[in-house]
Amino acid sequence: MVNAYCNPVRCYVGAGSLEMLPEILSSLHARKVLALIWSPEISALPVFRGLDEDGRFSLSCVLFACSNPTVEQIFELYAKTKQFEPDVVIGVGGGTIMDAAKSLCALRGLELKSAGDLRDAIEKKRFCRVKTPWIGIPTTAGTGSEVTRWATVWDPSLSKKRSIDCEDNYARAAIADPRLTAKLPLPLAVSSALDALCHAVESCWAKASNPVSRALALSAVRKITGNMEALTSGDPKAREAMSEASLTAGLAFSSTRTTACHSISYPLTMRYHIPHGVAVSLLLGPVCELNYELIPERAALLDALGMQTPEEISAWTGRMLARAGTPARLRDYGARQEDLEALAPLCITKGRADNNPAALTDAGILQILRKIY
Repeated sequence: MVNAYCNPVRCYVGAGSLEMLPEILSSLHARKVLALIWSPEISALPVFRGLDEDGRFSLSCVLFACSNPTVEQIFELYAKTKQFEPDVVIGVGGGTIMDAAKSLCALRGLELKSAGDLRDAIEKKRFCRVKTPWIGIPTTAGTGSEVTRWATVWDPSLSKKRSIDCEDNYARAAIADPRLTAKLPLPLAVSSALDALCHAVESCWAKASNPVSRALALSAVRKITGNMEALTSGDPKAREAMSEASLTAGLAFSSTRTTACHSISYPLTMRYHIPHGVAVSLLLGPVCELNYELIPERAALLDALGMQTPEEISAWTGRMLARAGTPARLRDYGARQEDLEALAPLCITKGRADNNPAALTDAGILQILRKIY
């Protein structure tokens, strides 16, 4: 099978890269700038104060402090920002903010009067050609969303995870400045790093895997596992490494997408509110065992992980979560063993499950859920 690699995002990586923002905006001929921010502290950063004072730009900062954005929340944001008509949208935050920025750019030009209209547009892929560029500036090191083209929108009322996916909705630029991750609480820093690890590992075995994506993925895996102990010990250099590795993992899975770990994780997050990075990391070991014989370059993957067998992954993940004070079993989040059989069919997500090298069945998923219970 021949799979192609392509990613058009211009990446700025390293401490101080945030200072490139005015130059990037100028290159896009942007005047009206909409910044979606996770925290009010962002608008107080010197670079954003400078934009506000710079006569070339008209800056509007909008706080969007939601986790796992729902159809209703994205519609509210769309309605709130519609009249501003920005030349560029900047997303500054974690995966939620990136999803929100991408969603606004994809929905621009549609006339939506309700959350139901938005849900209908997503289902029918009724998106206009994206005309408004966006810039991704992560404040976590895990999602890699700044270099992917799709946005996740949750629909808990219908127990669905939806995706806004437009081929031309890649960011014009991604800025991974590790200084923005310095204040992340340890549990979030660890779960974010484990999310990035899952992106990279799943990219290695995805059906759409290719030599370029695997090279990027293995580099990210090696950097993440090599710095996890230091991250849990509070080493600031480990945060720098995770910032770079998260973006590298994003570049890997931007062309391959994810697989069974993500597919199975979605209902766990929706039903039990398990943080996304935790949910996918709990599944990494069992899914690796399932896929192992079908993984391209599996010896190289284990070497990058620093492990001898796939069975070691679950124990290692559990230790990392324990060091962050994070529960690592489904039962710790209120799941009941008698719920698992009914939960298993909900764990097959189109575009993720069918990208997994080993076939996913209800019985197989149930076995995996029992392993992490």
